Amino acid sequence: MFSVLRFSTIKNLRNVRTFASSTSNHFDIIIAGGGLVGTSLACALSKNKILSERNVLLLEGAPPFKGFECGEYGNRVSALNNNTVDFFKNIGVWEKISAARFKPVKQMQVWDASSNASITFNHDNFSENVAYIIENDLVLDSVYKELESAKNVQIKNLAKIEDVDLEGLATKSVKLKGGEEFTCDLLIGADGVNSLVRKQMKVDTYTHNYNEMGLVATLELDGNACDNSVAWQRFLPTGPVALLPLNENKSSLVWSTTPEMAKKLQSLPADEFVDELNKAFVKEYPKNEFVSNALRVLDTIMNSDSQSSRQYPPKVRSVVERSRACFPLGFMHSSSYVRSGVALVGDAAHRIHPLAGQGVNLGFGDVKCLVEVLADGVYGGATLSDKLVLLKYEKDRLVHNVPLMLGIHGIQSLYSSSFSPLVLLRSLGLQITQNAPPLKNLFMKKAMG
Repeated sequence: MFSVLRFSTIKNLRNVRTFASSTSNHFDIIIAGGGLVGTSLACALSKNKILSERNVLLLEGAPPFKGFECGEYGNRVSALNNNTVDFFKNIGVWEKISAARFKPVKQMQVWDASSNASITFNHDNFSENVAYIIENDLVLDSVYKELESAKNVQIKNLAKIEDVDLEGLATKSVKLKGGEEFTCDLLIGADGVNSLVRKQMKVDTYTHNYNEMGLVATLELDGNACDNSVAWQRFLPTGPVALLPLNENKSSLVWSTTPEMAKKLQSLPADEFVDELNKAFVKEYPKNEFVSNALRVLDTIMNSDSQSSRQYPPKVRSVVERSRACFPLGFMHSSSYVRSGVALVGDAAHRIHPLAGQGVNLGFGDVKCLVEVLADGVYGGATLSDKLVLLKYEKDRLVHNVPLMLGIHGIQSLYSSSFSPLVLLRSLGLQITQNAPPLKNLFMKKAMG
């Protein structure tokens, strides 16, 4: 699992898959955005038997990806669910990821600092992993490697999009800042939360600023971390703090808090930062006596003890130098994912709080669904730009995405309040779910679907 990938063995992508001059600047499909979702979409299109002959152009504004080495862990990781792993297996990417390194999460422990209500997620007898923690750069590297053999995909780096024209009945056009123009039958916006493609679609978009920052870092754990296969998350009054396992003695941090607190934490000396982080997982916060009594009554009714199985995360020993970074948190959802000849995937269509680790999984789910819908449409004689076909993709994803997004948004809103009735509501909800296996399994199924 932990064999070393040497950079010298990685082919220079600029020589392998860069865009070559052609007699035509028209493509069947153009993907705007070469991040995790955009590159995975290109790879999935190349693997589909019905779509593998369609010419695909992937436009990426950044320089060619430099590759991945199994040295120090990166500070941007994703918690991939089992559906995403199955998707990667189907497009030939998982074999490359698993040959490098990943960490299975066998259990997830979540608890509320304001009431000590808690919940534990794991499969029966740990027969299946809850998630897989993988560095984003490793995912990107593995997808790019698989794309090297994709005969129908061309990649153009340093392709900064200046404008897109979606008004053509038969084709859509993309103009780059360097002056080049390309046309296509289907334009797919995978260009992130500030998507130019989405803006040009002129669809209504709901956005909400959480007034929070996400602080990430790579951490060294105390020597007593043991297996380190548990993901830990504690809801503090200022936002959730989570430890995601990377290996036996390292974890990745995702700490959501106020902008002022995030900036302070980022600038603290390393030893002071570690002290603050360890305190965040064990510090006792004022408890409402009414809430505490209600939880005790619930324990009696359900014949349970909410404190008996309480575990605490391993102690953090140090933070890896220069691994701390901050980014703003928000919610965004596009009222429509498609129009004739245009579709949105990933963060271009939706954005959620990272507390449940589902953002990128939603994006990969979009990709899987879109490719399947397009393949079915083409097999049935439809064109790639057919709006009726694209509307099926939109419908399928809205049915899946919206309830999950609203649920996560609701959890974030609920845990952002110290209002006693809300603390009581969320605490009772957490404890009832913990002691009702069918309800807890339903939540797990939703998160993994």
